[in-house]
Amino acid sequence: MKENKADIIPTMRYKNALTTIDWLCSAFGFEKHLIVEGRNNTIVHAQLTYGNSMIMLSSENENEYGKLVNTPESLNGNNTQASYVVVEKIDEHYKRAVAAGAKILIEIKDEEYGGRGYTCKDTEGCIWNFGSYNPWTANEF
Repeated sequence: MKENKADIIPTMRYKNALTTIDWLCSAFGFEKHLIVEGRNNTIVHAQLTYGNSMIMLSSENENEYGKLVNTPESLNGNNTQASYVVVEKIDEHYKRAVAAGAKILIEIKDEEYGGRGYTCKDTEGCIWNFGSYNPWTANEF
């Protein structure tokens, strides 16, 4: 049974969200949608878009929600989740990310199930997957 349409928006925390926002825009092609700055160069809430998708992020903080979500640094460099972003021009995107200093974890390659993609870490250690495979439009294999 198919449910009503819903949007899923990943939320993330960064120690230096202000600097990371600019890096995510430069390296990955995100665009600033809404930025709410706080005291001492912190970000209370930010929305970045990529095509018709969005992520929300903020600076690490001790508010009620902030106590539930950690940065990779606070987890000894580990991640508990990673986002996948569908990118049409994946080879160009890969080159842009490498030029901006993204740490490549899995080199760009063709996937058995279709598409092409790579995995990297951003400046604060969050894992990102980018690929041309779009599960919404791909044929079943």
